Amino acid sequence: MLLAIDIGNTNTVFAVYDGDILREDWRCVTEAARSPDEYAAFTGRLFDLAGIERTQIAAVIVSSVVPEADFQIRGFCRKYLEREPIFVTPDKVNVEIDLDRPEEVGADRLVNAVAVKAFYRTPAIVIDFGTATTFDVIDARGAYAGGVIAPGINLSIHALHSAASKLPRVSVTKPERVIGKNTVQAMQSGVYWGYTGLIEGIVQKISEDMKEKPLILATGGLALLFATDSSVIDEVDGQLTLKGLLQIYKDMNGRK
Repeated sequence: MLLAIDIGNTNTVFAVYDGDILREDWRCVTEAARSPDEYAAFTGRLFDLAGIERTQIAAVIVSSVVPEADFQIRGFCRKYLEREPIFVTPDKVNVEIDLDRPEEVGADRLVNAVAVKAFYRTPAIVIDFGTATTFDVIDARGAYAGGVIAPGINLSIHALHSAASKLPRVSVTKPERVIGKNTVQAMQSGVYWGYTGLIEGIVQKISEDMKEKPLILATGGLALLFATDSSVIDEVDGQLTLKGLLQIYKDMNGRK
C-alpha cells in the first residue's frame, strides 16, 4: 500500500492507496511543531479503525508547502513506518515546467498538473481553493505553464475581521440575496459573489492568452460551493492532488 501525504498550509491529508484504489483518507490541522510521535498516534488510531497495519505501507510520497513540517513527517515515516518518504520536487514529476524559476513553484501545484495530464484533457486551468486560491495552467502539450495566485477566501475573511474591529468573522456560504440586510449578510455576499467574480474574471483573462479553449477544473475544500454559480468551471475533483501523488509514484516506478 502507498501512503500519500499532502501537507498544506491549513490542513494535512493522509491517504492510503491499495493499488489504484483509494482505501481511506483523513485530515488534520497542519502544525509545523507536531512531533513524529503525535503523527504516529493520529494515524495509528485511524489505521486501526480502517483495518490497516503499518507494516502494509510499502512506500510514502509527500507533497509539502510547509518546509517546517517536513522534518517531523520524515521522522514519523522513518521511526514508525520504517520507510524513507519521497518528497515531491520538480525533478520528480513527469511534466515539463515552463517557468523562469521552476524551483519556486509549490509542490501541490506540480502534483495537480501531473494529475491533469494523466486523467484529464489539456489544455486546462486548475483552480485550487486552499489557503491561497491558485489558478494553474497546463498547456496543450501537458506542460506546466505558470499561473495566478490570489488570496484565499478564508484568509481574506480573517484579514477583514482583523483589520476592521466592528466586522465579525463570517462563514463562507452562498447568501440568500446579493444585497445584505445586515452586516453578516453583506459580508457573506461580498465574499461569495466577490470570489465568484474573481474566478470568472481570472479564468477569462487566462483563456484569452491561450490558443485553445481550456478545461476548467476546480479542487480544494470550497470547490463545490463556488462551482454551483460559476459559469466557467467544467468539473470538480476533490481528490485531484491525491491522484497526482499516486501518479508520480507510479511514474517513478515505471508503472501504468
